[in-house]
Amino acid sequence: MRFAILNARVIDPSQDLDDVTNLYLARGRITHIGKQAPSGFIADQEIDATNKWVIPGLVDLQARLGEPGSIYAGSIASETRAAVAGGITTICCPPDTNPVNDTQAVTELIQRRARQAATAYVMPIGALTQGLEGKLLSGIYSLIEGGCVALSQANKPVQSALTLKNALEYTTSLDTVVMLRCEDNDLKNNGVAHDGPVASRLGLPAIPHSAETTALARDLILVEESGIRAHFSQLSCARSVEMIADAKKRGLPVTCDVAIHQLLLSEMDLLGFNSLFHVSPPLRSLQDRDALLAGVRSGVIDAIVSDHTPLHRDDKLLPFGESKPGIIGLETLLPLVLKLVQEGQLELYTALRAVTQTPAEILQIPTGALQINRPADLVIIDPEGIWTLSEDNIVSEGKNSPFLGWEFIGQVEQTFFQGMPVYKNNCV
Repeated sequence: MRFAILNARVIDPSQDLDDVTNLYLARGRITHIGKQAPSGFIADQEIDATNKWVIPGLVDLQARLGEPGSIYAGSIASETRAAVAGGITTICCPPDTNPVNDTQAVTELIQRRARQAATAYVMPIGALTQGLEGKLLSGIYSLIEGGCVALSQANKPVQSALTLKNALEYTTSLDTVVMLRCEDNDLKNNGVAHDGPVASRLGLPAIPHSAETTALARDLILVEESGIRAHFSQLSCARSVEMIADAKKRGLPVTCDVAIHQLLLSEMDLLGFNSLFHVSPPLRSLQDRDALLAGVRSGVIDAIVSDHTPLHRDDKLLPFGESKPGIIGLETLLPLVLKLVQEGQLELYTALRAVTQTPAEILQIPTGALQINRPADLVIIDPEGIWTLSEDNIVSEGKNSPFLGWEFIGQVEQTFFQGMPVYKNNCV
């Protein structure tokens, strides 16, 4: 199929492109961007995108897809449908599946299910240690050979400095990225909320900043010793942003991300005891939130992720401290990013770069851009479309979102994956 998308505002941070023009798609790729069609091009379908935006398909570095296993709600088929409904065409799934993705067999299963769904790229992340137990290294080489784009411990950081040191030194020779989530279990001490006035008022076990920052300090030292390309996932503290900024100034090969909900919510949102706001790492202070936003603006924080975690309804019906942490985010990542732009918190280019170009560059994959001869993964947006998030319009099998009832300006109208439409809004 050949498509001509006409009169769209085409925005691609990777090329500093922001222009009203046309896109031409053929054989699953972008063949031309410009006012005039390429010689001999005859479209099978023309799409009038007047007053619409076209941006690259988003790249999400952290999203659980519920498969394999029954820990989370949903499946690869259902959650990739949710992803493209939110404009995301590349998804990285962490290894905390059931069974854990610590063998090539599990990696291949994930890839096979993704090919069957044929809705979005699913990039498996392999487990750094067997069973994510932080004791014995997994078959790292075979995981990379099998198609894992990075290695991670998901939300179960290695507590032993020696084990992590050995893992990083071994992985250095394999030219891959290790994703590190920093948390000291002893300092976390079974906490569920940020160590601040809200946790004290509600009587919730608290998690201090130091649970993250002491682990981050240790990991930065080990990264410096090993020379590994390291990506720090889900920062939540102002001090963590400062430490990453310092590491970058010293030339360490590090990048980092923040979950989108950390840029809009804070510990103050816990005052209603609503377990939908229970996340890990916890929502922290307003000062931390502002520092994270400043980190995105300055480029210290490279990427914004959904940290999509679809949970069964019962998991969130428990009291706050007993509920499972996690928020669904595939369908709200782009709307929330645009909300930050509309509120003047982020520049449009900066915001879009953090969910397209930069995540793709971190993984060294050819997505997140609207470049000629690249796969035609793109999103058509109505920037004036007004809609409200409700359980009825959530595509994901998980409904655990604290943003239910929020009104958004900016709606995904159509998503293309490998040159074919995989999502079309019912209103179009």
